[in-house]
Amino acid sequence: MNPVVLNLIRSAAGRGRKLVALLIDPDSFSPDTTPPMIGESGADLIFVGGSLISKGDLEETVLAIRSAIDTPVILFPGSILQITPHAHAILNLSLISGRNPEFLIGQHVIAAPLLKASKLEIIPTGYMLIESGKQTTASYISGTVPIPHDKSDIAVCTAMAGEMLGLSMIYLDGGSGAQHPISENMVQEVKKNTTVPLIVGGGIRTCECAQRLATAGADILVIGNVLQENPSLARKIVQAIHSIHLQV
Repeated sequence: MNPVVLNLIRSAAGRGRKLVALLIDPDSFSPDTTPPMIGESGADLIFVGGSLISKGDLEETVLAIRSAIDTPVILFPGSILQITPHAHAILNLSLISGRNPEFLIGQHVIAAPLLKASKLEIIPTGYMLIESGKQTTASYISGTVPIPHDKSDIAVCTAMAGEMLGLSMIYLDGGSGAQHPISENMVQEVKKNTTVPLIVGGGIRTCECAQRLATAGADILVIGNVLQENPSLARKIVQAIHSIHLQV
């Protein structure tokens, strides 16, 4: 399958153009208000999913977004239950920061025939949880310990190993509701020592924070809660990230 979405991401990273992904949790999705907010935000990508979906409907969320806007919709699955063929692509997340085999390879084995039949564009992604000031749903559900916030060397070696294993992207995540964002030093060091696109999310609540992380080396910045809490601020953060265009 032609990797349309991944090629889009690689092309942008190669040109120094920063992308923004909105993370949409089906539990907080409103078909009347969320798609218009997404369209008005100017984001480049839409991630749909979460560590735990208790009352939302993943498939309905994806279909509603796709019917309203043309932006690529990418699944961000917390489990094999979060798969629908109606998205454009899926981040096939391997939790390389932890040592729980279920999230390294176990669930992937179960999901493999479903993914092959779905015809989704599959993007192998090294997912790394970074300590963000409190325990997140992702760390609790996965039963793993995040990489300490100030241990950039551990993050670098983990990301390097992920790239050497053939993963197409690296995702540094502080988790939903992170108290503080991932450090600029960690982003800078991981970017300096890897060549694949770098995604950074968690705790990004200001334009200044977003610009610092983009300048440090993040190719894709992920924002989530701020869209629901303050759509106007979300638009400003997207604009701030798009204003960063580094010479490559």
